[in-house]
Amino acid sequence: MKSKNKLFLIIILTLLTVFSLEGQILGRRSSWEAKIKAPDGIRPGATITEINQNSPLKKAGFLPNDIIIEVNDILVANDEIWTEVSYGLRGNSSTKIKALRNARTVEAMVRFNPLEKERHNGLDTFYEEVTSTYGITQRTIITKPTKKGKQPAIVLIGGLSCSSIETYPGRKGNWVQTIKDLVGKSGMVVMRIEKPGVGDSEGDCGQSDFLTDLEGYRAAIKNLKTKPYVDTSKIVVYGSSMGSALAPLLANEFNLAGVISDGTFFKTWYEHMLEIERRILQFQGNNESQIVEKMNKYYIPLYYGMLIQKKTYQEVVNEYPALAEYNYHSAAHMYGRPVQYYQQLQDINLAGQWEKLNVPVRILRGTYDWIMSSFDNKMIIEVLERNGHQDHVLHEYPGLDHWNTIHESPKNSFEGEEGKWDEGTINLIIGWAQEMTGL
Repeated sequence: MKSKNKLFLIIILTLLTVFSLEGQILGRRSSWEAKIKAPDGIRPGATITEINQNSPLKKAGFLPNDIIIEVNDILVANDEIWTEVSYGLRGNSSTKIKALRNARTVEAMVRFNPLEKERHNGLDTFYEEVTSTYGITQRTIITKPTKKGKQPAIVLIGGLSCSSIETYPGRKGNWVQTIKDLVGKSGMVVMRIEKPGVGDSEGDCGQSDFLTDLEGYRAAIKNLKTKPYVDTSKIVVYGSSMGSALAPLLANEFNLAGVISDGTFFKTWYEHMLEIERRILQFQGNNESQIVEKMNKYYIPLYYGMLIQKKTYQEVVNEYPALAEYNYHSAAHMYGRPVQYYQQLQDINLAGQWEKLNVPVRILRGTYDWIMSSFDNKMIIEVLERNGHQDHVLHEYPGLDHWNTIHESPKNSFEGEEGKWDEGTINLIIGWAQEMTGL
């Protein structure tokens, strides 16, 4: 009898171990614990400028002015590769670092520290994961008020960049503050999804395309709707930037309770990029005749080749060498994402999703947002009204730019001048979410 009990115990422990491993596929991300200058675009290598005392990098013998040339045998050839290997750092696992010091190699295995996870007073915080139909396992972070019963929820869909949606200790910025306030002040369950290759997620954000990102968001929302503490009739989607254009699609697919769209666009990406280039030319002091000439000769052919003819930027420039001077994107990437991302986006009818909405819609646009046009937002309202939609609001926030910052002018934002944080923006968003869910 005792041997049977012992065998039973061994089986149970084995099963628990297996389930635990299955539930913990993702390792915890890490950081360099140093200030490092990215490759300059002329030669490979990232230069250590400062290094934290007692950091794993310091203990392994690396010093300021060392030039990191390889990470796990990957040559740090340019800024994009540096970003990818930096996002790929994982705590409690060995990473092979090769650097140059006075033209001689220094090499060591470094075991980096895992980043501290978020903690919020009065909230339960769950680090979980979902796997999309592409087989990529991605980190989700769910926060919920520490109370019993089913609760309303917000799904946060971020922009296109490869920046994290995690507010780990020490991280700052207006977008980070927006997330912190949404989590801490809304009184709702909040779900965030890390893109492939970002945070703890598997994959490579610099190579992940639009459809791959979209499948990750779909997997996360499906998962959220299985949570026993979530009122599935009261889930609101809050989309920022690119996420704002995806919000109507996800609301329609998953029968969500409302759409909050922050910094959105309506037209095709081809139209959108041409409008951005026109605004940039204005900021740069070109007169209208110069703008027309440059749009016709350079920017229209450049984006037509990439978005309509489905070529890389390099392929377009090879055919029209005069475009090289005006192409500030890399050979096959734009804003850190592959050209395939935008080519897929060009072919998806996101504008048509607004026509199908029958849930409340709230749109926030900054009057100094030079990335997204005012006319696009007004077009959305016209489409909603034309289709008999009853509950929608467009709020144009004075002085707000595309990055949750108050500026003196759109040009001030374009030139990278420091702006101000205004908590009124996130308070408005929280109020909308609470209104939509009856909180």
